[in-house]
Amino acid sequence: MALTTIDPTSALVVVDLQRVTTSFPAAHEMAVVVANATRLADSFRAAGRPVVLTVADLNDPPLGRNELSRPRTPVPAEALELVPGLQHEGDVVVRKRGWGAFVGTALEERLRELGVTHVVVVGLATGFGVESTARQAYDAGFHVTLATDAMTGPVLAGHEHTVANVFRVLGETGTTDDVIALLERPAAS
Repeated sequence: MALTTIDPTSALVVVDLQRVTTSFPAAHEMAVVVANATRLADSFRAAGRPVVLTVADLNDPPLGRNELSRPRTPVPAEALELVPGLQHEGDVVVRKRGWGAFVGTALEERLRELGVTHVVVVGLATGFGVESTARQAYDAGFHVTLATDAMTGPVLAGHEHTVANVFRVLGETGTTDDVIALLERPAAS
């Protein structure tokens, strides 16, 4: 199924494109993922639409038990910063503890204040932060679009599984170019 529309009340949500997270091994070339997310952010800004950038506080994760070692090695503050050139004045920055951008943050309220009904979600990692954010957006009643070439995961099979089996029931998928083309299309009169 092809991407059909980008609502005039859409926002871009870029998940966890931070210095440290973009240094992890990934299924796709990270420079391409970051470049595509940056192109989308620039296009949303040019169209006068909100850009939301999430920052995961890897030093303060949720307290639930898991099989990762605790305590974790602290991540230096500069490593938690967004990748250079991504953030611009006027962007909404959301600091979060968990995978998704909605739980424990005021993101839903902020988007509602801005009149947003549709989110385009990109970033890291496909089956973790991006999927969690897309699920939460869907559950909150937002239309969801996912630009699959502006995201990646640690392994290709996981990325492909999430794109093929999860995203199609949460919203629509397309490429960065597909989203930009629809974003730049004049509104029907």
